[in-house]
Amino acid sequence: MASAIEKTLRSTVTKGIDAISEFNRKRRSDLDKPHPYLNGIHRPMTSEQTLEDLSVQGDIPRELDGRYLRIGPNPVSPPNPANYHWFIGDGMAHGIRISDGKALWYRNRWMRSNAVSEALGEVPKPGIRNPRFDNANTNIIGINGRTFAIVEAGGKPIELTEELETIAHNPFDGTLKHSFSAHPHADPKTGEQHAICYDAETVHTVWHVVLDKSGCVIREEPITVSDGPSIHDCAITENYVLVFDLPVTFSMKALLAGQYFPYAWNENHEARVGLLPRNGKNADIIWCQVDPNYVFHPANAFESTDGRVIVDVVAHDSMFARSTLGPDSIRSRFERWTIDSATQSVSRHVVHDHNQEFPRIDERQTGQDYQFAYAVALPSQDHVELTIAATQIYKHDVKNETTQVHDFGPNRHPGEFVFVPRNDSSAEDDGWLIGLVVDMSNESTALEILNADDFTGEAQAVVNIEHRIPPGFHGNWVPN
Repeated sequence: MASAIEKTLRSTVTKGIDAISEFNRKRRSDLDKPHPYLNGIHRPMTSEQTLEDLSVQGDIPRELDGRYLRIGPNPVSPPNPANYHWFIGDGMAHGIRISDGKALWYRNRWMRSNAVSEALGEVPKPGIRNPRFDNANTNIIGINGRTFAIVEAGGKPIELTEELETIAHNPFDGTLKHSFSAHPHADPKTGEQHAICYDAETVHTVWHVVLDKSGCVIREEPITVSDGPSIHDCAITENYVLVFDLPVTFSMKALLAGQYFPYAWNENHEARVGLLPRNGKNADIIWCQVDPNYVFHPANAFESTDGRVIVDVVAHDSMFARSTLGPDSIRSRFERWTIDSATQSVSRHVVHDHNQEFPRIDERQTGQDYQFAYAVALPSQDHVELTIAATQIYKHDVKNETTQVHDFGPNRHPGEFVFVPRNDSSAEDDGWLIGLVVDMSNESTALEILNADDFTGEAQAVVNIEHRIPPGFHGNWVPN
């Protein structure tokens, strides 16, 4: 535990860094081009809306009873484009309530950080927050009948009502002591949620955090790292949690320059994957070297019969190496990594050699051998930032190494699609894929419900929303 003197020194240094950052922030002039994440398909919404009895084409399956939720950045006030990074925008949640074959409502609501509450002229919401960073814009999940907006890098969860109104900043009823992640993974066998979590202010430690079925933290195991790596996601197997310690790290240079998102590609940071026994300590982790790359999202991981760990990921050639506005890799591929703890090495095999992101699976298969993964196609990079999806989504059969393509048509750009099984006992591919598609021809949005086992066929149902929902990050189906 830090002494009083150490805390005073840290506070003094932090204030000095903040002053330099703010000075340089004010000096930065506007961009010489439209900001790619504030214009076009990303132009922020300017109001909260409630739409009821939405029009539907086709037939919504009556088995679907719940909410499709999606969240992403949407600044409440126009920011200085020279200082805006996509990842730091005010969080806005979108939700569509489905029941009895009908689309009952659509709602969008800002997450009430202190800055958003002030901008909207509201009293700040209660709860425990990080005083330097109380935004949540990256994922939205259901846990034990409750709804939480979540984020990484030190932000705390925000609890919401079913209608997406902010209740409070709530670190899981006070059980979370450190930071959380945008990507907890539920073990279908135990109901526990596992996450690897980092804090921008702590460069030498990340944590393995576990929630029990009720949504309370039961484990926060510190893991020693260096340079402050940005670990966006993790994966679990029957015996391990995978820690992706890759070369995107905290950048003091970026922070002093006034950047709100102070992370950058670091060629000097060793790329490695850690195999942490689920109940193990820091000393038990097995670090395995991998060629430099960056992974936002693994699809799934499991243990082979010979004891090796298999993980399927979307691997980027680099990240945050060219742009200060958003993600900027040139190439991303769907790969299978085989991790050998005996040799502490990782071999990489390309399953599908096309740019893509947001891989999802039937989450009943989490941590187990599986067959199907679904991902969003990205266009070939002819510009710096990754600003827009292509018009297709992919269905990967990882056992047979084949890929099907569903194309939504010209100017129609999908977001992340999630798999929903028809029932608890249905086969892995027996269910629906649900996600938002933005039509830039008329700036409208559709919630499309596809039959997963008829992937290239027409949608079973399309819910129409007569405005453009800016592309966000992650979403989930939360059943009632």
